[in-house]
Amino acid sequence: MASSYPTIEAAIRTEFGKGSARRARVAGQIPAVIYGADLDSNIHLTVDHQEFAAVVRNQGVNAVIEIDAEGEKHLTMIKHIDQNVLTFNIDHLDLLAIKRGEKVEVEVPVVIEGEPADGTIFVQDANALRVEADVLNIPEEFVISVEGLEFGTQITAGDVALGDATLAEDPELLIVNIVHPAQEEAEEEAEPAEDAEAPAESE
Repeated sequence: MASSYPTIEAAIRTEFGKGSARRARVAGQIPAVIYGADLDSNIHLTVDHQEFAAVVRNQGVNAVIEIDAEGEKHLTMIKHIDQNVLTFNIDHLDLLAIKRGEKVEVEVPVVIEGEPADGTIFVQDANALRVEADVLNIPEEFVISVEGLEFGTQITAGDVALGDATLAEDPELLIVNIVHPAQEEAEEEAEPAEDAEAPAESE
């Protein structure tokens, strides 16, 4: 749970445009913006790339961060990370201004552990769950055990233990399905055949 949060120092941006953003990145900085309903206007700034990347590695993409913008502090959470597809460096960052005690909707990763019954495998249909949680107590992940589960067992969103969070998904959303390997292979083989028929139907 994100009951504590790091503080990152930031510099206010006074220059804008692609050129200034490129210079910031070359200098090891990430152009960023803080926005929120309670702000008079968006706050444009830069943060240190290595420092911010370390926060994401340690606390995940739902991290809560206090931004110290030249002495003015803002409690924020990550809303969007624009990552370069070639270098995987972070090109831009959107931060949402938040308040202590506020509840937010976030997507939390789902992690599967354990092995189902002999002769079966598990198929994970959803990799994350959308929940509403206190902004300072956002779960890092939901762990679902499939240990010993028999063929035909299904786990839906409504079956997942959420702790203090509240489900913001359809409770019937399928998360995990226990199947026979042959069944999964047959479904995978059928998918290309369906794709191949699509052009003929469009004609």
